[in-house]
Amino acid sequence: MDIILLLLIAYLLGSLPSALWVGKLFYKTDIRQHGSGNMGATNTFRVLGKKAGITVTIVDILKGTAAVLIASLPYFSDSSIHPLVVGVVAVIGHMFPVFASFKGGKAVATSGGVLLGYSWPIFVLVILTFLIALKITKMVSLTSMIVAVLGVIYGIIYYFITGDIYLGLVIFLMGAFIFYRHRANIARIKAGTEPKVKWL
Repeated sequence: MDIILLLLIAYLLGSLPSALWVGKLFYKTDIRQHGSGNMGATNTFRVLGKKAGITVTIVDILKGTAAVLIASLPYFSDSSIHPLVVGVVAVIGHMFPVFASFKGGKAVATSGGVLLGYSWPIFVLVILTFLIALKITKMVSLTSMIVAVLGVIYGIIYYFITGDIYLGLVIFLMGAFIFYRHRANIARIKAGTEPKVKWL
């Protein structure tokens, strides 16, 4: 029963549609009707600006972090489920949110939040990699996929250092989510029509 409750909490956390709520509450704008129509931080930056984009990014990261940390609370100490599995459920909630007709974001920020909750040094390494790659490519989508690939490499290195195989497996799974959610972006990158950021 505790496991079901834990997974439900994680899914509901991930389902919180921060981009939709920030847009409607503070900008009177439904983010789904502008830009790419995606409810993620990238489209929020593009449509609503830096302040809204940063806010949504932070909230989406914290959704993944909160899910992992809740799994570590004493109340759930007898649960046999790994905290990273709980984090993955939050990522699924972010992609398919019950509060927004199951049409959510692309899993990047919330996946990062899972890493923050489980191993902050890996999170810092991923963030630095993201910023460097974004500076070079100017495309958030391409950068996200590059980091997904490098994240798997980081997970393998982490395994050889710590013996923790779970992180590597979960990073691989979240990377697969990211590539799947960026299918349309891959087509635009190939066609040379993918939008580039102008603020970095």
